[in-house]
Parts: sequence; structure tokens; C-alpha cells
Amino acid sequence: MKKGEDMKKEIHPEYHKALVHCACGHEFETGSTLKKINVEICSSCHPFFTGKQKLIDTTGRVERFKNRYSKFKKNQTP
Repeated sequence: MKKGEDMKKEIHPEYHKALVHCACGHEFETGSTLKKINVEICSSCHPFFTGKQKLIDTTGRVERFKNRYSKFKKNQTP
């Protein structure tokens, strides 16, 4: 049996070299059935891989927490 003979014809999608664009600006190439892929987070900006903590706050939750905590901390000081 030759390479590729065991695959059924006309049922598999085309496989392309895909360009992946991250929101951080990083781009890399991979293989996919899509030609372009847009992602929000990749290995160059993900905290697990970079070791840096990055807070993504779109609704102001972190700021509200900091304000509440600062009021609590002021009341606790003797």
C-alpha cells in the first residue's frame, strides 16, 4: 500500500499552512484546515508560559476590589 492510499477521496478538507495572529501581535505558522487563525492569547503572552501575571480586566472588577480593600486596610490600622 502506498502512502495516502488508505484515505478516502473527496471527504477530507484541504490542509493548509495557516498563519496564526495573536492579540499581543505575535504571529506564527502552523498547519490547519483554515488559512488564517485569530487568537486572543498565545504561548508568548500566556502567564503560564511567560511566568508573568497579567490581569485582563474589562469591567473594572480589579479596581473596585482594590478600592474596597484599601478602605478595609485603613480601618484595620491601629
